[in-house]
Amino acid sequence: MQTAMNEISIVLLDIEGTTTPVDFVHRVLFSYAREHMKEFLKTQWQESSVRADMDLLRAYHSSDSAKGQEPPEWHNGSDSSEQSSALRYILWMMDKDSKSTPLKSLQGKIWQQGYQNGELKAEVFADVPRAFVRWSQRQKEICIFSSGSVLAQRLLFANTNHGDLSAFLKRHFDTEVGAKGDPESYHKIASALGTDASCILFMSDTLKELEAARTAKMETAWCVRGPENPSFTGNHLLVRTFDNVLI
Repeated sequence: MQTAMNEISIVLLDIEGTTTPVDFVHRVLFSYAREHMKEFLKTQWQESSVRADMDLLRAYHSSDSAKGQEPPEWHNGSDSSEQSSALRYILWMMDKDSKSTPLKSLQGKIWQQGYQNGELKAEVFADVPRAFVRWSQRQKEICIFSSGSVLAQRLLFANTNHGDLSAFLKRHFDTEVGAKGDPESYHKIASALGTDASCILFMSDTLKELEAARTAKMETAWCVRGPENPSFTGNHLLVRTFDNVLI
């Protein structure tokens, strides 16, 4: 089934499960960050951007403690004790699949090293570059909204198994604009893009995100990449391949 939505001027895309296999994100990217986090903290500890991440990370730790979530204890003092505390807390957050801004920032910096040294190569589905070309030819703007940092997003699309796709992307949004399950995040994105939300098509594999975008008056499409045949779509367009999204 092909779907035409001629009023759409902007395509806003999730990454995990939408442009990129879930398995790549969890098996490759998250594992790589976990494996290299200790050495990264040790070697980059004094970098200004890492210090900023640490300041924000401590604030998250205080908030988690206040909420009774019992994060690993944080010990201030020497660099080594703080690095150990940060590492324990970061791994604790990763186990909980946290979308926190400082965690995503640190992961992005580690992935940057992996892409630069050739240890990482991003995966996107084969229909993604075809769609990017087609939508761009029709003067549609393509943007990304992901819980991964803007840096991580840019790196992924610049280093894919289908080449550098970054030139197709106009804007990137991450958790600094808000949570993906919060309608206000989508209002902010529409405002930043200078267009009415109804002119934006948001595609994701997560219903909670789609409901939030729909509440903000965006058009929505549920991206189902696997063999599942959902009986409930919540009035979201069901998309199995970008090849069938004609806008």
